[in-house]
Amino acid sequence: MFVKFISHSAEETFALGQKIGSFLSPGDIIALDGDLGAGKTQIVKGIANALDIRDDVTSPTYTIINEYEGRIPLYHFDVYRLDDIQQLYDIGYEEYLFDDGITVIEWAIKIQQMLPPQYMHIKIFYRYFDNERTIEIVAHGEHYEDILEGLKNP
Repeated sequence: MFVKFISHSAEETFALGQKIGSFLSPGDIIALDGDLGAGKTQIVKGIANALDIRDDVTSPTYTIINEYEGRIPLYHFDVYRLDDIQQLYDIGYEEYLFDDGITVIEWAIKIQQMLPPQYMHIKIFYRYFDNERTIEIVAHGEHYEDILEGLKNP
């Protein structure tokens, strides 16, 4: 099952992230893909806002992971610069995935084989010439299908 949204601004992308975040619960996993500048971090910022995280959310491009405390902990991975899958094992990647926080992974396509069978996949396609983003969200598993049903409602 999947749903599609159109965003015309960073604010709309952030708002979609907030809406997604309002449906998430401990242990949820979000895989996030899209070109550089497409809006991946805006989605994460919106999710963080919905979780009552007040820290400035930035992409952990050079550190691989940023952790944020809120109503539910948020583990924000960015694997864009990942050279070797072993780096993920070295930082205890699996412990984050199966913890009581929410895990969001930017550039998840690079580690798709390491994702569990159930997760939500968000793909952002950015059209630079008109500043429009098509955001497709795919549910992998019944729990995530329930979330998508909630996202469909205004």
